[in-house]
Amino acid sequence: MLYELYEWNHALLAPLRAAADATRLFYQNPLNPFSSTEAGRTIAAMAELFERTTRVYGKPEFGIYETVVGGLRVPVQDHVVWEKPFGRLLHFQRELPKGRGADPRFLIVAPMSGHYATLLRGTVEALLPYGDVHITDWEDARKVPLAAGRFDLDDYVDYVMEMLEFIGPDTHVIAVCQPAVPVIMAVARMEAEENPCSPSTMTLMGGPIDTRVNPTAVNRLAMEKGLDWFRDNVVMKVPFPQPGFMRDVYPGFLQLSGFMSMNLDRHVIAHKDFFFHLVRDDGDSADKHREFYDEYLAVMDMTAEFYLQTVDSVFIHHRLPKGEMTHRGAPVDLTKIRKAALLTVEGENDDISGVGQTEAAQHLCTSIPDDRRVHYVQPKVGHYGVFNGSRFRAEIAPRIVDFALTHGTTHAAAALPRKSPKLAEGPVRQGAVEEREAKADALKGGTAAAGETGLGVVAAGPAAADEAASAAPNAAAEAFETMTAAAPAEPQPGGASVPQTGSPPQPAIGSAAASPSAHAFESEAAAGQTTAETLLSSTATVPPVLPSAAVKPKRVRSAAKSEDAVPGPMAGGAPQGLAAALEALATAPGSEPAAPPLPKRPRGRRG
Repeated sequence: MLYELYEWNHALLAPLRAAADATRLFYQNPLNPFSSTEAGRTIAAMAELFERTTRVYGKPEFGIYETVVGGLRVPVQDHVVWEKPFGRLLHFQRELPKGRGADPRFLIVAPMSGHYATLLRGTVEALLPYGDVHITDWEDARKVPLAAGRFDLDDYVDYVMEMLEFIGPDTHVIAVCQPAVPVIMAVARMEAEENPCSPSTMTLMGGPIDTRVNPTAVNRLAMEKGLDWFRDNVVMKVPFPQPGFMRDVYPGFLQLSGFMSMNLDRHVIAHKDFFFHLVRDDGDSADKHREFYDEYLAVMDMTAEFYLQTVDSVFIHHRLPKGEMTHRGAPVDLTKIRKAALLTVEGENDDISGVGQTEAAQHLCTSIPDDRRVHYVQPKVGHYGVFNGSRFRAEIAPRIVDFALTHGTTHAAAALPRKSPKLAEGPVRQGAVEEREAKADALKGGTAAAGETGLGVVAAGPAAADEAASAAPNAAAEAFETMTAAAPAEPQPGGASVPQTGSPPQPAIGSAAASPSAHAFESEAAAGQTTAETLLSSTATVPPVLPSAAVKPKRVRSAAKSEDAVPGPMAGGAPQGLAAALEALATAPGSEPAAPPLPKRPRGRRG
């Protein structure tokens, strides 16, 4: 009945929204002399604020029409290349100059967790200059007729496998947050069947592979409530006249309520500031507010069977790290993954997928050679910053591109020589390792031998994680919260500054509408792009990029201090291919010697 009341409420408010919109247009019309007065702007601001807070937001557009490839600005057009009832595959086609070699092919698997795939707009924009990008675009469950059938976790895995087969061999799959589980399942199934279209690399970003590690509020909610509570309280039927009438779904408006309730004061302040921006005629600040909330307030429904199966398998029973996960009745054996290189990325302040939950994949995929595995912890970002924002563009995206260039086999630079890394046991671990271990020592959390920090035990095995969870779950959670509470303040939409705890305009789950699959938003300042390996040679057809060494060294803390001490495709925070290329350029025959530095100008008065 709650879903029906929600729909009736919006239907009853429709005439008032229309009147408010007409009022806004009247007082913003330049022909109206009141439009330039404070009173006129105040009335228009009140009308717009009412209309926006009572609107049902539709699916946003990606709005990506161009990118820069090799220093040239080229048009981009997205179009559907594969489609089924519950999802489609979008391809961002770039109009590249003739004669340009092949770039790596990326498949970005967007989360089905309440928001649309446009949430990853920044992820797509960061990768477009360096690769051929595809992204999954999931359908709003209330738009899918009941006759289209069910859609559960097994179907999700099937969709991912079919998309990989459609794109073809040597694809680089990227799973953002919740899809980390179905993507690793799909890759395990494809490699077990020796499917030639299994991906060359697999990048898991902020995903809940093992939620027993550093459990967050989201994970604890699922454990405390149990599956029956979610089935009884958050699953509803789609009301008439939606196309999916009578389908059981987890409604998007409940997900949004959980988001908003986590940090309601932030949203109230942001809307208050938006009102005063409109009154002061501060168009830039008002536009930033509109852009953020047009995306944030646009939510979609999920099928009940997918939602409940995910909660049960991933968050309650932890079937994947325990080796109990199945797909269509067949066991999912992660040790079958041998071909795909594995990159795991986490945010230091992530309060949705705790640090170590994604790295657990490194300890489960034991058949992947050590030189094909890398784990990176990005300092000073929360959940949203793992896949969007300035630090993602400057520090994470270059590593993803470099990882694909290093392990890809069909792109134009694949035949270029690479520097052989110095091998060591275990995956390469980079990023905020030293800082987090220092914090763990300060908090007397100890240091796990295989873990990112001593605040929890990375899943070296089900028994170890179970033992740690039963020994001190509260201490681990308390230490993690203490650590993230000390994060610096970051600007929020609407101009407010609040302490960053890893999740910005997003909300902590404490209401009945909250969900374990919730996404976090955080406000990140815009910044220029830096990227990975590819200043390889003047004949290379890979797009030229800035060296990642330009990233401030204080923001990337590697576990090793020198390039020689770090094995794997990336060393010391800089792409290995780039380092080799610069070394080759420096020693090339006929190369000019470096010019001596100019003498410093003495200080003093002029003249």
